[in-house]
Amino acid sequence: MSNVIQPVSRRSFLAGSAAAGALVMLHPFSARAQANQAHLRIMETTDLHVHVFPYDYYADKPNDTMGVARTASIIDAIRTEATNSILVDNGDFLQGNPMGDYMAYQRGMKDGDVHPIIKAMNTLGYDCSTLGNHEFNYGLDYMFKVLAGANFPVVCSNLTKGELAADATKDELFLKPYVILDRKVKDGSGAEHPIRIGLIGFVPPQVMTWDSRHLHGKAMTRDIVKAAQAWVPEIREQGTDIVIALSHSGMGTPQAAENLENASILLAGVEGIDAIVTGHSHLDFPGPKFDKVEGLDNTKGTINGKPGVMGGFWGSHLGLIDLLLERDGNAWKVVSSTSEARPISKRVDKKVVPTVESKAAVEAAAKEEHEATLAYVRTPVGKTSAPLYSYFALVADDPSVQIVSQAQIWYIKDMLKDTEHKDLPVLSAAAPFKSGGRGGPDYYTDVPAGAVAIKNVADLYLYPNTVQAVAVTGAQVKEWLEMSAGIFNKIEAGKADQVLINPEFPSYNFDVIDGVTYKIDLAQPPKYDPKGAVLDAASNRIVDLMFEGKPIDPAAKFVVASNNYRAGGGGNFPEINASKLVFEAPDTNRDVIVRYIVDQGTINPSADSNWSFAPVAGASVIFETGPKAKDHIAEVKAVKIEPAGDGAEGFAKYRITL
Repeated sequence: MSNVIQPVSRRSFLAGSAAAGALVMLHPFSARAQANQAHLRIMETTDLHVHVFPYDYYADKPNDTMGVARTASIIDAIRTEATNSILVDNGDFLQGNPMGDYMAYQRGMKDGDVHPIIKAMNTLGYDCSTLGNHEFNYGLDYMFKVLAGANFPVVCSNLTKGELAADATKDELFLKPYVILDRKVKDGSGAEHPIRIGLIGFVPPQVMTWDSRHLHGKAMTRDIVKAAQAWVPEIREQGTDIVIALSHSGMGTPQAAENLENASILLAGVEGIDAIVTGHSHLDFPGPKFDKVEGLDNTKGTINGKPGVMGGFWGSHLGLIDLLLERDGNAWKVVSSTSEARPISKRVDKKVVPTVESKAAVEAAAKEEHEATLAYVRTPVGKTSAPLYSYFALVADDPSVQIVSQAQIWYIKDMLKDTEHKDLPVLSAAAPFKSGGRGGPDYYTDVPAGAVAIKNVADLYLYPNTVQAVAVTGAQVKEWLEMSAGIFNKIEAGKADQVLINPEFPSYNFDVIDGVTYKIDLAQPPKYDPKGAVLDAASNRIVDLMFEGKPIDPAAKFVVASNNYRAGGGGNFPEINASKLVFEAPDTNRDVIVRYIVDQGTINPSADSNWSFAPVAGASVIFETGPKAKDHIAEVKAVKIEPAGDGAEGFAKYRITL
């Protein structure tokens, strides 16, 4: 491909009108700008995950915390606040809710079709986007059919079609590494001047593991920082005034390492980048969760000294960077900046209150697919004799995880019955996906006893993973569980109300293994850190590990049913990777759960309490969960849980006496 990027057509920044009822505020930079200065606003959405409407398809009800139709109202207001603005998206727009699955698996994409999320983005007039890791979940062919409908460029500088070249600028890329926008800006006196804005995009290299079934043999990825160091000088050589990095990557640390998933702090340090928009982590920066993080200034809104922002997820915030630019000869330079993540809702007296209304034109663009998705998710597939919920999934064996394991074992036993592995015992590893955390106090599975619909299955298993199985030893089963037990902090005997959960450990890496029984000794320190590095090789948190009522034989062989993410090495579990694969299914875990429910007619997902905490004398622990957990507290048998007051941001606090 050519390395010379053709500029998009020239046009003015002045676009859009104020949303009805939206508050329009003049930014100080607009008032301060002199004849040789201009105020430029960079607006960012990130991690939309197909959320066009303020609607939760899993709960089948409106939700005021989500939807780019709501974010659109802030975008309109911003465009009125400042004459000069651009709108970018930071990736992960294609997968993440039932509308995404409906389009990929039911409706499909024919040539000329436009995906509903792209329709919404076209309506809003985006200037550019990059790819996120979830764009690959349905395969490359599907992704490119979707991208073909975009009225804006999509850039990615570190996804190649083959082996990496010695010089990154000679890589054969799937997409343009960057674009240069030739625009005009008005300065403080109202005079127009030309400006060249470069936009370069990056995706986490880990997509090669997470979506290896789609990318193996077809693509490669380059380290984010190295790609930037190669391409940014070329952008600058073309007379670009401002370079903005679209980084679908979390913040990370200032310490350099190869192929980091979260590399935005390091990326911001690349010479020639003026501002950076980030995402992937589903957080908002500037924001309280980034206080005292090395490399970040939460007050100034800078990342490694550069203006930066992270705009939440699902349309929850609009990321906004304000730049005061000054003419330096015939070029522009940044002289000052502010950043904010502007929310679409707020919490008042434990209730979510919207701060904006939806933009009608955005909802209208995806109305047909929205209604079709509602019909799809409401389709019944069977019944459950007990409620399915995940409020206590991190502290006790849980029905929402239990049903996933039941379905996986049922499926894998059938798939392996005529293979060389038919006589090996089948275990199942499954993790809770909806367990609050950064998703908020309502982000839990909650399905009452009775009819089970597709929306409930999608709620149980959020991702379009495929079923895979690995062959491991009893010793490796123990290490698998040791890694999972890293989600818990070390607990001291004789001490009350200690914090149980390590917030840095993602719940989707808390695997429960069914088919064995075990206890977790919290008095022992974690053996592994959240990234799989050994913290304490002598620690043994997993105790009383039994198979069929007897201590597990470290040399015994087992098949463990899981998903392509874990079996491919996702989560960095010790010795669990593609080398252990014995079965790769063409079916998604969700499809297997649906088939299991249809086969059974009525399922019994009651947790069998195959794991619990070992006693710690005189100790109690505190954890937070959703306020609706109180409706199910009596159903938890393996551990005694009692209310402990209100938690932060709408969560409820509970106590366990160990």
